[in-house]
Amino acid sequence: MTTLADRPNTALLVIDVQNGVVAHAHDRDTVIANIAALVERARTAGVDVVWVQHNDDELRSGTESWQYVGELVRQEPEALVQKAYGDSFEDTDLEAVLAARGVGHLYVAGAQTDACIRSTLHGAITRGYDATLVGDAHTTEDLSAYGAPTPEQVIAHTNLYWQHHSAPGRTGGTVATADVDFGPRTAA
Repeated sequence: MTTLADRPNTALLVIDVQNGVVAHAHDRDTVIANIAALVERARTAGVDVVWVQHNDDELRSGTESWQYVGELVRQEPEALVQKAYGDSFEDTDLEAVLAARGVGHLYVAGAQTDACIRSTLHGAITRGYDATLVGDAHTTEDLSAYGAPTPEQVIAHTNLYWQHHSAPGRTGGTVATADVDFGPRTAA
């Protein structure tokens, strides 16, 4: 369980599912459909959905590439966190948003697997959160021309190594969209 005191709640963190990020992403439509299903289930269960949106020279605020994909629509009062670094916690108000909601456990979905997803998972664990990766709800683009593994390999490897990730008093883990349980968590 989380090492954060008085933080019994769970949130779904949706990272960077922006037009310019996922335009050429592996299995884009399936991943976005899985994220949409997670968002709907979280809302139905009364679980906070927190949206993260990247800003940089290629994703300029207000541009079409910066916008979230049309299949995913944030509702009020769902939080929207703006970021400029891979780790969604770095130089943002994400920690304050989660603290105000009493969140100690995160389900993580979005893009890109080998950048912002991994950075945020590690950032969450080091800050005291339990962080569960939704294994079929994250994606990346094909960077194999630059020496990276194929997207399928990047995704599979990330799911594998995060499956048993832990730190003192904190747990990682990987779960499929169909197996996400937004119900109350109990100590193991």
